[in-house]
Amino acid sequence: MPATDSQITNARIVTADAVVAGTVTVRDGNIETIDTGRAAAASHDWDGDWLLPGLVELHTDNLERHVIPRPGVVWPFTAALIAHDAELVAAGITTVFDALRVGEWDHEGTIAGHIEDIIQSIDDADAAGMLRADHRIHLRCEVCCDNTSDQFATFAGHDRIALASVMDHTPGQRQFTSLEKFAEYYGGKYNLKGDALDSFVAARREQQVRNSDRHRRAIVAKCRDLGIALASHDDTTREHVEEAVADDMAIAEFPTSRDAAAWSRDHGLAVLMGAPNVVRGRSHSGNVSALDLAREGLLDILSSDYVPSSLIQAAFRLPDAVEAIGVPEAVRRVSLSPARAVGLDDRGEIAPGKRADLLRVRVINGSPIIREVWRQGERVT
Repeated sequence: MPATDSQITNARIVTADAVVAGTVTVRDGNIETIDTGRAAAASHDWDGDWLLPGLVELHTDNLERHVIPRPGVVWPFTAALIAHDAELVAAGITTVFDALRVGEWDHEGTIAGHIEDIIQSIDDADAAGMLRADHRIHLRCEVCCDNTSDQFATFAGHDRIALASVMDHTPGQRQFTSLEKFAEYYGGKYNLKGDALDSFVAARREQQVRNSDRHRRAIVAKCRDLGIALASHDDTTREHVEEAVADDMAIAEFPTSRDAAAWSRDHGLAVLMGAPNVVRGRSHSGNVSALDLAREGLLDILSSDYVPSSLIQAAFRLPDAVEAIGVPEAVRRVSLSPARAVGLDDRGEIAPGKRADLLRVRVINGSPIIREVWRQGERVT
């Protein structure tokens, strides 16, 4: 039997709309059939464990954390990538959009200066069979910076670039409407206090006025030309949402308020929130709770953001926290819904004809434990 041909039985199979006690047959890397009941001669008995589709991650900053693990430290790119990939797969993520920031504030040593080498490292590692997850790239475009659209144009044509988001982290804007929260986050990140922090805030505001609109226009136009999916980031007001709609955005990433999420949904944008927000029960920035949005039916997609393992944790947390959401509905938010939002129609659900990206999960003392991960019918961990 080829390595990609298998039969898994005695599993709790989570399809897009039901939980089925049964058997999945895999052939040539795809799901061939789903049957109820046990198969006596199956190659794999999962002992009643959950069988989920591989998770689809649209916005993780985790690769940046591995490349720059400390301020001023740049880790060898391939080593950083392999560690990142291993962490993702251990968390059940089989398709990932690695978020890489373009646009730098004047004093920063960010990922932006290394994007070309990182993309090349991904290409080389993939060609050598070193990667276990399917890696795409999400360019996070900080529109208030001076060099954002130039950097974006340099990389946007690469085959792995499949998603771009427009962000504005200017103090007083969007995520950081609260200057206190901005000072807490960036003051701590860059060790800025007093006059130094005040000067930093003033410079960021001046840059925003000079750059934000022109960079946004250039990036949106380039994405339309290249067919790159677009996401709006941290929308707060009706005007933000209206601008996202006018720009043909597909995804509203991390809307900061209930109203922004509702306006986004009303206009056809998929609402994406952070899985850490679900796990913690609140936003680290003091913005709207993802659980509150879920209770109002305003949550479409979850992203692990800064904690890869939060995605599987949130998938099992949601049914406990929100009465109207069962396991299939929760799993859709970390698999099928993100896949569809970026046009990946071949994965994200347990269904005949879909890729056999599969997870074996057992819940122990309330915690989901990933016991096996398969990508296109081959076990990768």
